[in-house]
Amino acid sequence: MPGFELFGEKEKQSVQDVLDSGVLMRYGFEPMRNGHWKARELESALAGRMETPHAHLVSSGTAALTVALASAGVGAGDEVILPVFTFVASFEAVLSLGAVPVLCDVDDTLTLDPGAVSGLITEKTRAIMPVHMCGSMADLEALQALAGKHGLLLVEDACQAIGGSYKGKPLGSIGEAGCFSFDFVKTITCGEGGAVITHSPDIYEKAQAYSDHGHDHVGRDRGAEGHPHLGYNYRISELHAAVGLAQLARLDDFIGIQKRHYEVLEGAVREIPGVVLRRVPGGGVQNYSFLNFFLPDADSARRAQRELSEAGVDGVFYWYDNNWHYHRRWEHLKGLKSLGALPAETARRTREANDRDFPDSDAWMGRCLSVLIKLSWTEEAVRRRAAALSNVLQEVSG
Repeated sequence: MPGFELFGEKEKQSVQDVLDSGVLMRYGFEPMRNGHWKARELESALAGRMETPHAHLVSSGTAALTVALASAGVGAGDEVILPVFTFVASFEAVLSLGAVPVLCDVDDTLTLDPGAVSGLITEKTRAIMPVHMCGSMADLEALQALAGKHGLLLVEDACQAIGGSYKGKPLGSIGEAGCFSFDFVKTITCGEGGAVITHSPDIYEKAQAYSDHGHDHVGRDRGAEGHPHLGYNYRISELHAAVGLAQLARLDDFIGIQKRHYEVLEGAVREIPGVVLRRVPGGGVQNYSFLNFFLPDADSARRAQRELSEAGVDGVFYWYDNNWHYHRRWEHLKGLKSLGALPAETARRTREANDRDFPDSDAWMGRCLSVLIKLSWTEEAVRRRAAALSNVLQEVSG
């Protein structure tokens, strides 16, 4: 990760096809296209790769979450349970619909703790949103059981985990809807982009209209199309889809590279006393985009990050102090700092739901380091990083 490290001739040719046609928009202009429909091709290829009948492209991972939730029926006043360790887009999407994000503890998977989820379900809960952070998944069987028991939606935020799987099923394909991000630093990239996948024809039909001002997309003339419901502009362009189409064709190669690099680094730290690897749920296969592990305490984790940086090992994240990914620094959520006033009821309930501490999550995240796995490393670079990891972690945790 990320896919931009290995841009090549396939991406260039796919983009050139679009430039040669002169049609940058994914809809309409059929006589000018010379047969090029990059968004359609990418949607078809993605649906096939993810083993779902439907895939719909949008402009970002954030848009994917928003479109998926809206299309699945989440709206004003509904509660959505999501983890305290995620990207801010997860709760932004919920709030944009007038719904209430309810933060929930994570466990040693770095994802939703099913026991904590169970304790947060109320009559207002509409959806559970597991976020498969750093390439690995939540305990989806337990979350599915909770969703089924209480009649809730399971919407997967798989933006960081494309290519991973759970009990033989691609991540994102297990809940009512799954969401991906194809931004510039993801495992595969469109530059900017995202996608919703689903087994539900109803969610798909609503998603493809909602993301394009409510167009029903049944006629050639956009001006003559119907609008079955309100929508917004979350469209992807043909240029972005062209990049993603070439990148998706290389996904298995990218995952293979990540796995080889991951296994070298994991082998260097696995047996070090005091170092504990993140738990991957049984039956789960991560996409190997990060090596995640816990040290004995927060002081050890901070020291290890500092010393690894001094040793020239970049891309080592201490999420506990991170502004974008962990609840401790989300002052804009806690203070509901918005340019426009949120609905009063949504604001009140959001404050009430999240005005609490998360000591269980802090205990895990305070000890956690994540090492980004890059595609462009040489074998020698991987060996040097492995040696540096081993040296520093043995000294720090000993």
